[in-house]
Amino acid sequence: MVELEELEGVGPAIAEKLREAGYDSVESIAVTTTGELIDAAEVGMRVAVNVINAAREASHMGYERATEVLERRKRLGHITTGSPALDKIIGGGAETQGITEMYGEFGSGKSQVAHQLCVSVQLPLEQGGLDGKAIYIDTENTFRPERITQMARAVGLDPERALEGIYVARAHTTDHQMLLAEKAAEIAKNDGVRLVVVDSVTSLFRVEYCGRGALAERQQKLGRHIAALHKLAELNDLAVFVTNQVQSRPDVFFGDPTRPVGGHVLGHAMTARVYLRKSKANTRTAHLVDHPGLPPEKATFQIVEAGIRD
Repeated sequence: MVELEELEGVGPAIAEKLREAGYDSVESIAVTTTGELIDAAEVGMRVAVNVINAAREASHMGYERATEVLERRKRLGHITTGSPALDKIIGGGAETQGITEMYGEFGSGKSQVAHQLCVSVQLPLEQGGLDGKAIYIDTENTFRPERITQMARAVGLDPERALEGIYVARAHTTDHQMLLAEKAAEIAKNDGVRLVVVDSVTSLFRVEYCGRGALAERQQKLGRHIAALHKLAELNDLAVFVTNQVQSRPDVFFGDPTRPVGGHVLGHAMTARVYLRKSKANTRTAHLVDHPGLPPEKATFQIVEAGIRD
């Protein structure tokens, strides 16, 4: 571990500014931009450039062999969704150091999966968990502690302890949502958090940025938010799970007119993208739409009192 003071051009005063701004590791500085560092730490352009370059050199941010990447990926964690069939199509569960997105119409089970993951992450490794805690950023008032209690009992966890292992925050604006993601990084560094849920990632952006005239600004801001979530996942070795709303395309006369909100900015940024659809009774169908290492596939699961099950 390289201390901030060991970086070239960083004295005690600048190091203190960086820590106060949330940059408490060399890696966090290495992956930031000069603009972000100038705004957050109140340093000049020359200092910001020098500090970032020194951090990147110390972090060895260059090329590595594919064999090394493979070995590193073998150490990634996965959180079970409760359904082995659903886990299978996304590569073993929600993956750490990446973002898993599930989108679908209301009632398709997105928030139910989010609740299940908040319980599952607290299970030991041999049961599909990561022995960690969860953060739930709620933008639609969907979090229900009563549901956590039911799911915890079903897997043998103490309900009170399961609730204690989840940090919940209600986001009211897009700026508030982005701030909560920043605060999640602070909690993750100190309290064993292995999962961050955003339910849903686009709802507030849809409300605040209406009409085609606001589309470019909305997409830029949404892109920054997703980039921050990626950074959060990678630097803290945790899984990020986001739900997404859908919209209907009126110009589509054949096939499914439903598409996820967020456009290409969101689509390109996801590690795994899953489309949930309602089926008979309490059954749901999951379609793996996109994954860098897996083919498109389908799985069927049920939503019961115990949670998500095959």
